Amino acid sequence: MTTPNAAPDNRPRAEVQQGVVVGREADGVISFKGLPYAAPPVGDLRWRAPQPAATWEGERDAGQAGAICIQPPANGDNGVGPLPMSEDCLTLNVWTQGSAGDRRPVMVWIHGGGLNNGSGTAALYDGANLAKRGVVVVTINYRLGRLGFFGHPALTAEAGDGGLVGNYGLADVIASLEWVRDNAAAFGGDPGNVTVFGESAGGALVTRLMIAERARGLFHRAVVQSGLGRDKGTATFRTGDGSPSLEVRGEAFAIEAGLPADATVDQLRALPAERLLTPAPSFYGGDLLVIDGYDNGGLIDENVETMFADGREAPVPLIIGTNSAEFWWMKPSDLSPYGALDDGMSEEERPAFLAAYGGQDGYDQFVLSDLVFNEPARHLARLHARNGHPTYLYRFDVVSAAMPEPHDGATHASERQYVFDNLSASPWPTAALDQRAADAMAGYWTTFAAKGDPNGGGRQAWPEFGAERDRLLEFTNDGPVAKPVPFANRLDLIEAYYGRLDPPR
Repeated sequence: MTTPNAAPDNRPRAEVQQGVVVGREADGVISFKGLPYAAPPVGDLRWRAPQPAATWEGERDAGQAGAICIQPPANGDNGVGPLPMSEDCLTLNVWTQGSAGDRRPVMVWIHGGGLNNGSGTAALYDGANLAKRGVVVVTINYRLGRLGFFGHPALTAEAGDGGLVGNYGLADVIASLEWVRDNAAAFGGDPGNVTVFGESAGGALVTRLMIAERARGLFHRAVVQSGLGRDKGTATFRTGDGSPSLEVRGEAFAIEAGLPADATVDQLRALPAERLLTPAPSFYGGDLLVIDGYDNGGLIDENVETMFADGREAPVPLIIGTNSAEFWWMKPSDLSPYGALDDGMSEEERPAFLAAYGGQDGYDQFVLSDLVFNEPARHLARLHARNGHPTYLYRFDVVSAAMPEPHDGATHASERQYVFDNLSASPWPTAALDQRAADAMAGYWTTFAAKGDPNGGGRQAWPEFGAERDRLLEFTNDGPVAKPVPFANRLDLIEAYYGRLDPPR
C-alpha cells in the first residue's frame, strides 16, 4: 500500500481500481496525470511482463505527469516531454469533460519515436482540445529501447515456458489498454468504444495491436499515422536459418557492455539503465521490432503484412495514412536499413523506377518515403478492405508557410499538432489555414472514434476504401480533397518489387 499526498477538497476526483485520484480542471476540461497503470518495472521487474499497479489508501494527487521512460537526450524533439526520466515510468494521463456514468468514446494515443524516445507527457499530446470534442483522451508511456525490446538467453531461461521475452514495451501498451477497459467509466469513458491511434513507431505498435491475440477486444477502432506496414520483425529466439535473433543481438550487446558470454539475469539487471542506450538500438534494423511467438507465451506470431494478407487482423474500422514527403531528407544511397530497401532492385526494374520518378533527383527525394510508408499504407488498406472491414486511407499534405525546412510536401511527424489541434506546440509559427486543417483533422479523428466512420459534421466526404477502391482523402492547405491515390504508378512498381522479393504465400 502507498499513501500518496492528499490534494485540496475543491479539485475533481475519480475512483479507479487502485484508489481515488485527484485531478485538475482548466478551461472546462478535467485532467488526471501520472496515473500508474502497472507496477514500476524496476529491480527484479526489469525485463518482465508488466505487473498490476499497487493500490493506495486515501487520495492520490494526479496533478503532475510522471517521469518519461529512459531514453537518449531529446535534442529539441517536441514529442519527448519534460524530465525527469526514470525506469519507473509506466503511467498514463487522462483528459475528459465527462463524469462517471457518461459513455464517451475513448482515444488512447501511442507516441512515436522509433521505440527509442518520446512520451505521452509532451505538450504536443495534451488531450484537452480533443476532449472538448466529446471524447476521453488517454496518453501513455511505455518502455523504450533495450528496456522495452530486448532478448538474451538468460532472460529466456528465467521466463521458462510461456513467459514473455522480448516484447516488454508492447506488453506495456496492452496493459495500459486493460487499465483503460477497467477504469474508463470513472472518467465518463465507454470501455466498449476505445480507439487506439499512434504515429510512426506508435503507428507500428497499433498495427501490432491489430495482430496480437492478447489485445483483441481491448480496442474497437484503430488509426495508423505513418506506421510502416511491410517492416519485418526479428524473432526473439535462435533461428534455424542463422539470421541474428533478438537473443543473439542481446548476447552481443551484453558482451560489448563488459559482461561475460554467459551473463546471468542478475548481471544484466545490474547494468545502469543509461548503459543500455549506447550503442543506440536500431528501430528498422531489427533490434526493436520483435516477433516473439504465441507458442512461447509471446504477443506477435508473424509479420504485420502476413497477418493482414491472411485475414487475421482485428476486424475493426481502420484509418491509415501517411505524409506527402515523409523522408525527403533521406536518400536510398544512405548507409542505413532504410537505404538498403532498394538494394534488391534488378537491372530491369531500375529504369522503370527512374522514369516513374522523373529521373535520379526525384527518385532520391521520394522513393524511400514510398518504400517505407506510402505503398505499405495503401497495401494494408487494400488488404483490410478486402477482408471486409471499414477502411479509410489519407494523405497529409498541409505545409505551413512558416515551416523553415527545404521540402516538397509534409515531412514525417508534421501532422501530429493538427490531429491534436495543438498548434501552440508546433515547432514553427502557424496561421489561419493551419487552424482550419487542425479543425478538420481533429474533427475527422474524433468522429471516427465516436462511430467508426470519420464522415459527418458537414466536412468533405471521405471515401471508404472498400466501396471506392484506391481513393483517399488528401489534407491540403486549401482543405480536404477526395481523390485517387496520388502517384499510383510509383506505388504499383513498388508493390511488384516487394511481391518479387517476398512472394505471397
